Amino acid sequence: MPPPILAADEEPAVTAFRYVTTAHRVFAGDDALARLGGEAERLGARRVLVLSGRTLGGDARLRARIEEALGARLAGWYAEVDKDSSYTSTCAATDLGRSLDTDLIVAIGGGSVVVAARAVAIFLGESGSPFDLMTQYPEGKPAYSPRLAAPKPPIINVPTTPTTAMNRAGTGLKNDDLDHRMEYFDPKTRPVSLIWDAALIEATPLEVYRSAATTLFTGVAMGLGEVGETPFADGDRRQAFRLALGAYPALGTPEDGANVRMDLMTAAYLQNRIGDVATGVGPRVRGHAYALATALHLLYHHIGQGEATAIMTRAVLDLYPPDASVLGPIAGELGVAAEGTAISARLGEVYASAGLPMRLRDLEVPRADFDVVAAATQKNFNANPGARDAAQVAEMVRLLEHAW
Repeated sequence: MPPPILAADEEPAVTAFRYVTTAHRVFAGDDALARLGGEAERLGARRVLVLSGRTLGGDARLRARIEEALGARLAGWYAEVDKDSSYTSTCAATDLGRSLDTDLIVAIGGGSVVVAARAVAIFLGESGSPFDLMTQYPEGKPAYSPRLAAPKPPIINVPTTPTTAMNRAGTGLKNDDLDHRMEYFDPKTRPVSLIWDAALIEATPLEVYRSAATTLFTGVAMGLGEVGETPFADGDRRQAFRLALGAYPALGTPEDGANVRMDLMTAAYLQNRIGDVATGVGPRVRGHAYALATALHLLYHHIGQGEATAIMTRAVLDLYPPDASVLGPIAGELGVAAEGTAISARLGEVYASAGLPMRLRDLEVPRADFDVVAAATQKNFNANPGARDAAQVAEMVRLLEHAW
């Protein structure tokens, strides 16, 4: 859009904005994990708890590297964090951390481990019941998250996938005894350091890395239409998209390797930073797609967040596209018309080139379960903190039918 024509004596308006970020450090590259010991020393830590999943926890070379970096500061290692950060495994990790008098948490792995670390920090710091501390959904009223004011042990994240959870403050735990995730929000659980170790990232199995990268790519593509940004966010947004667009299709090809995957880590970090200052692309694109993707990967253990996000984002673009002011920047970068269906089709081409399934039927989601999936979207604070009604459920079922 060209600048407005001003009268001869009229001064141009000064752009005003506010930009706030958090204090943290990022270390990336070969043997970046060696920085862990220095960071622990800087923080004055003496009793470090390491969290991971079973695969990384059983990796003898990784354990040797951690032991070398931390030395006597390594107090314990919980290696049973499971998919979707279950409440049960998080409680077990908290019990171990409390028995060790933990003063620093190190999370090594994908999004589930990173999220679990935040929950452990909350449970170690707060004295109340986890069920009272979590986001509440009073009947007929908006949801709210209790303020978690107690100090928390610091966290260092060593993500092995380009998870958009790497630098966040929100936490979601799977609990099969409830009809929704246990959700928490505490800015004090943001990491003090991020470590992207080239060897760890390159060793991550392709299907695991690609699922996280799919969520990332979808987010940065849709993020091009965000509004209310600062000039910093605009630069981050474009760079995140271009890094992801260049690197994502290379996964699983001969070009795949540490450099490609490090570009995706950088894109994920930039996308996180944008999320702190931008307002989003509209409730349906961001909210409906996120809520449905979350419900699907929580209800079906074999479905990853990335696959579900890709399919449901395309469905929302087809049926509930935002207006042209949002679609225009996305379409411009993708080289298509500013229409929801055109953007959906172009994204489908990228996903297909990465070998992703295109329909819910390909993920073996039964149509008979659609009402259950739709109902599960009603208590997801990031997607829908306000009203929850039957009309929304009907929209969700329509989207599932379209995506099937």
